[in-house]
Amino acid sequence: MVYGAGGQVGRAVVAEARRRGLTVTAAVRAPDRHADLAGPGVRLLRCDVTDPAAVAVGARGHAAAVSSVYTPDTPSTEFYGAATTALVAGLRQAGVPRLVSVGVATTLETAPGTAVHDDPEFPEAHRAFSLGHATALDLLRAAPAELDWVVVTPPMELDRTDPGTGRYRVGGPQVLGPRIAQADLAVAVVDELTAPAHHREQIAVAE
Repeated sequence: MVYGAGGQVGRAVVAEARRRGLTVTAAVRAPDRHADLAGPGVRLLRCDVTDPAAVAVGARGHAAAVSSVYTPDTPSTEFYGAATTALVAGLRQAGVPRLVSVGVATTLETAPGTAVHDDPEFPEAHRAFSLGHATALDLLRAAPAELDWVVVTPPMELDRTDPGTGRYRVGGPQVLGPRIAQADLAVAVVDELTAPAHHREQIAVAE
């Protein structure tokens, strides 16, 4: 199950999962805008990720879920809190034990306890988006123990045209490197689905 499958990262994750022969449910808000996602091994599903009941209905029968969600229609500080709350409740109701969420680099630490967005010179225009992701992290940390989650966090530069190498480095919640190919981020996400190596923590990935 991939929530936010219509976005660029979500699409890359769906493509990587299919490359490995996995069957995918691509959850989007407006299926008519993403009809091209549907095909062999991919089922397109309308889902409001802020609705726990909708999450539960769509997720039932899946082994794991990915969240790469975004909307410009709701303030980030509201949206990511609502989406994470619904994912935690809905996945629990559906009996889905694993959630791999895609984070943002600005929540990574530059020093213990200090995130990139804590810098006084951090652009105010981007702070709310980063704080929304930070709220999501806090909610995951407080989630019931049966939800095995990981937040895979790419660097600031996400190269959408680089075909990638299939390799990446992994670190803790600290800034790790300046860039990664989007294709390699998708590899890291699907690796955490098929062979979970990190549990209830935020990790950084970079080239």
